Amino acid sequence: MSVMVARKKVVRKWEKLPGRNTFCCDGRIMMARQKGIFYLTLFLILGTCALFFAFECRYLAVQLSPAIPVFAAVLFLFAMATLLRTSFSDPGVIPRALPDEAAFIEMEIEATNGTVPQGQRPPPRIKNFQINNQIVKLKYCYTCKIFRPPRASHCSICDNCVERFDHHCPWVGNCVGKRNYRYFYLFILSLSLLTIYIFTFNIVYVALKSLKIGFLNTLKETPGRCSQSLTVLTVLEVLICFFTLWSVVGLTGFHTFLVALNQTTNEDIKGSWTGKNRVQNPYSHGNIVKNCCEVLCGPLPPSVLDRRGILQQEESTAQEGSCSRGPGTQEPLATQGPG
Repeated sequence: MSVMVARKKVVRKWEKLPGRNTFCCDGRIMMARQKGIFYLTLFLILGTCALFFAFECRYLAVQLSPAIPVFAAVLFLFAMATLLRTSFSDPGVIPRALPDEAAFIEMEIEATNGTVPQGQRPPPRIKNFQINNQIVKLKYCYTCKIFRPPRASHCSICDNCVERFDHHCPWVGNCVGKRNYRYFYLFILSLSLLTIYIFTFNIVYVALKSLKIGFLNTLKETPGRCSQSLTVLTVLEVLICFFTLWSVVGLTGFHTFLVALNQTTNEDIKGSWTGKNRVQNPYSHGNIVKNCCEVLCGPLPPSVLDRRGILQQEESTAQEGSCSRGPGTQEPLATQGPG
């Protein structure tokens, strides 16, 4: 006799979350689906630092100071830690409305705006919200079926609304928002310092070698294949650091400016506080120190996604076996199939 036995399969909530995100380690790691440029970032940082530690650091530690590789290692570890923290965390994704909530919001909107005659465009779905005696408009998201909180925006790449949305950064493979912006800023700041550090000591390495055998002889140094390869690798490191300096240091300066004003990249691009109306930024405290403390040192809100929460789904499986019923035997709870 075949017996249908009901078994429960444990399903985590991250497996059912909408949007275009990738989850790893049972939902502990959250990234965007497009991660190719993130892998390039890892390759450039790891490759450049590996060459620096393997060749120049050994020579400079003997000729100048053993503190040179130690400080470089501290910068490297800090930059990698902040990069991974930015890339693997929830940037502040706002959950979408449940079907009942979405229907209720739609009903409220229809009751407020009334029925729109056919052929006419419906009015924009906007709510007014007051912050620091200034009116801020909350826009309705047609995808998430919610009125977005202040400073939130919908990322078209990840297909999610993100709180205090700054921008989507393909170099870190994730959105940059309220929950990971400080780590993103610390990453580009430490990467700028690391790039300047490696670039400077590569120049020092070439200068020290040039004092001994001359600059041209340093570039043409070919007593063996290893020395020639070392010179080529040093030149490669210098070129990578030189071209990285302009972009990373410039990006760090731009975000330092934004932090000082308590402004986001999205607001700066749209000109939210510098447009024709000359509306002042209601989130700025008018003090650089206070703005920096709020953005970089304020309390970090917890994630509201509950990625590792449990959903249970029942699965019915058929099992073959004999079932004998004697006097006083209770009816089994499982559903019996045809004998």
